[in-house]
Amino acid sequence: MVARVHAYPPDHNAGAEWALHEMLRALVRRGHAAEVWLSQWATRRDPYEVDGVRVVPHSLGGSFASAAARADVLVSHLENVPLTACLARGHGVPMVVVGHNTFDLTWEPMTTGSTALVVVNSEWMRAEAERHFDGQPRRPGRMLVVRPPVHPHEYRTRPGDCITLINCTVTKGVGVLAELAERMPDSKFLAVRGGYGEQQPPDLPNVLVLDHMDGRRMRDEVYARTRLLLMPSDYESWGRVGVEAMASGIPVLAHPTDGLTESLGPAGIFQDRNTVDAWQKAIEALDDPAAYRAASRRAKARSKALDPTEDLNAWCDAVEEVCGARTASR
Repeated sequence: MVARVHAYPPDHNAGAEWALHEMLRALVRRGHAAEVWLSQWATRRDPYEVDGVRVVPHSLGGSFASAAARADVLVSHLENVPLTACLARGHGVPMVVVGHNTFDLTWEPMTTGSTALVVVNSEWMRAEAERHFDGQPRRPGRMLVVRPPVHPHEYRTRPGDCITLINCTVTKGVGVLAELAERMPDSKFLAVRGGYGEQQPPDLPNVLVLDHMDGRRMRDEVYARTRLLLMPSDYESWGRVGVEAMASGIPVLAHPTDGLTESLGPAGIFQDRNTVDAWQKAIEALDDPAAYRAASRRAKARSKALDPTEDLNAWCDAVEEVCGARTASR
């Protein structure tokens, strides 16, 4: 399996990259070889491994085209899909496209002739895709839902005492965090810089700011400090950090995007991001120990319900079918 992406853990940590990594890691555990070629410059220059996935940093001497030619399957997401699809067609290699959002630029690359499988991250995204392709002459041949895999035991910890926001951009709701921190000076807040976008953490005495970090450090350095996670995002196609937090029974207060209502399910505490008064009241309501325990139980139950085993097995089976078809055609 050869993948082409712009960046990858541990230097770049965002939901799309960790979702893809978990999918590739599952293939490695099935006995397949997985290799990732990066398209953007990074601090590393030498190849490295993450959980058995070999990662090749971008360099002038590297040749992704040669790697693509010897691949059994090519995998890509986001902005690298068009170029990877061209190489897939040129070398006759089947292509897997992983979609992480419902933006216009996501749909068109899914219809290339080399695309054997499209993976979307939620049922609502699958429904959006069906609406988008309805009546069009070109559409993906096969579509599979793989919810961003989170293994609860890798994130489970004892919750802390902070109210936390991960990724301090305007679209993720850093303004909501700042206003809440100003209104609630006796409460502890935690702001974690994200892997993309303009980071604008508030400079307030009750807000601790952490730098962008390796996702494998999130349990001990973020969730172990967190009592309540805020997700006032204006758009989330899924919302991985919410699922990570729920593994520890951390309640999640969120804006009701389509993705978050699906991922958080009955455990989510939903308020409109434009009504900060409601957010403050929801936070204060959890000061009641009984209310917090009930919210924590719902979070743990939702985490258990989102066990990724079935999705990852279906993903591996689908890729192996693509590999089998590729072998049969040789």
